[in-house]
Amino acid sequence: MHFAPAVLAISLVVHPVAAVDVAQRQVDQIFSAYAKPGSPGCSLGVIRNGDFVYRKAYGYASLELGVPLTSQSVFYMGSVSKQFTAAAVVLASEQGFLSLDDDVRKYIPELPDYGHVITLRQMLHHTSGLRDFLDLVYLSGRDALDFNSPQEILKLITRQKGLNNTPGDEFIYSNTNYFLLGVVIQRATRQSFAEFAARNIFRPLGMAHTRFYDDRTVMVPGRVAAYDPGSHGDFLVDWSTTYAVVGGGGLLSNVDDLLRWDRNFYANALGKGTLPKELQTRGVLNDGKQISYALGLDMGSYRGLPIVEHNGALFGYRTSLLRFPAQKFTVICLCNLSSAVPANLSRMVADLYLAGQLQPGASALEPEHDANLPDPATFAGKYLDPRTQMIYSFTADHGNLMAWGGVLRRITANQFFDLESNIITFENAKGMMKARLEIEGETYFSGTRVEERHLSPSELLEYAGRFRSEELRATYELSVEHGALTLQFGEHASIELNAIAPDEFEVRDLGAIVFRRDEHRNVIGLRLFAQSTRGLDFKKADESRIYE
Repeated sequence: MHFAPAVLAISLVVHPVAAVDVAQRQVDQIFSAYAKPGSPGCSLGVIRNGDFVYRKAYGYASLELGVPLTSQSVFYMGSVSKQFTAAAVVLASEQGFLSLDDDVRKYIPELPDYGHVITLRQMLHHTSGLRDFLDLVYLSGRDALDFNSPQEILKLITRQKGLNNTPGDEFIYSNTNYFLLGVVIQRATRQSFAEFAARNIFRPLGMAHTRFYDDRTVMVPGRVAAYDPGSHGDFLVDWSTTYAVVGGGGLLSNVDDLLRWDRNFYANALGKGTLPKELQTRGVLNDGKQISYALGLDMGSYRGLPIVEHNGALFGYRTSLLRFPAQKFTVICLCNLSSAVPANLSRMVADLYLAGQLQPGASALEPEHDANLPDPATFAGKYLDPRTQMIYSFTADHGNLMAWGGVLRRITANQFFDLESNIITFENAKGMMKARLEIEGETYFSGTRVEERHLSPSELLEYAGRFRSEELRATYELSVEHGALTLQFGEHASIELNAIAPDEFEVRDLGAIVFRRDEHRNVIGLRLFAQSTRGLDFKKADESRIYE
């Protein structure tokens, strides 16, 4: 009887240590697929109150050299770079070099006049309407590695005659915004963008292994290779030390340096003191609605807790920074394998460490399964949004609903979280299945399930021919092969088109093509719609002409 208080006291002392050990073992289990010889992997940092509570690397930085990953391994960060580009713009504004409400054409006058002012602030929030240059490069039939001159990319952007939307009307993620912001920094400050960021962000914070990689001749110690999974359990190299385009991406960094960046959100040491607040200020559309995207950061929630995050992906690199500001808790997950999904892995880690604070429900760690709920196959199929011509495809696999290369986490009978915890709702309306994707309460996609249309070879021949886009300086060849309409362009392999609506086809890896006809019902052109590039016009070419 007299021992109970002592036993209780002892349990209170040892329990936190035991809990930490259990959490770390569970984290290791999450990353167990990478912790084996001959595998690429991930470098992980778990931060609470400004310090690492767990830091570990799984897998190899270089399979060729047998070098393991560490917390000092330097990764290509992809779009995680955008928050640093945004920080540079804010700091340049504080120093009087520019204003966030300036017209971008003040600094880049070679951009076309689209009839609307496009401000730097709209670009920071991805509401400018500017088409995504990575989309444009791919749609032109080329590869990013072969199209890595900033000057060449700027020319491609300035050839675009249209916008995705009226500036300020809509959020459409586009790498062009942040690439051009890098150009603005250079022209406004008369310094290279990389040097301005180094002087104003990386050096003051002591981020000694972080840089914007704008010079392909620079050797970067500790830089890791990246890989794709092969078809026989092997790995294929997918990385580049020659890609030197910065702004939308281009940042090189590691877990240790990113700890210093995370600390700065709670104890800012840069500029005049307002930087963290500025970076976390959400955009506002012309109609007054607030969007989730701030300045290079996405403001959302996960299982009832506010989060601030951004993910990155290019070549075989996959990266994620996930912050729970109220808990002063952050997960950094940097991977060098294209099949890794750090956004999901980071949420699994958060599920463990924040288990007592997260609301009940479907989590990344334990997806919801209930035999009484509708089979996910009920919702599988292709959905077309007639407003944007966007097509979303969902498939069922082993009792899960899949999209965008991952498992959708079930919330209710007809609602699912995507990989970033946005809600997808399915509903049967008068016998027609509809899907709606909401981002912070705003409808981003609203489509109806469509069935593939089967056209005869003679009907398909109406769409055959050569179509030319001067904006891309590319020619598309459409032909009928083995009873199917196919598309060939540039260096890409032939792609089969699937008819989904009158004069409209789904094009795998591109988006949708809508053909245009004249008053005599002859096909005279087409309009291409991709995720971040809408309404690219192609004219049917004179068959007697030969394009280079």
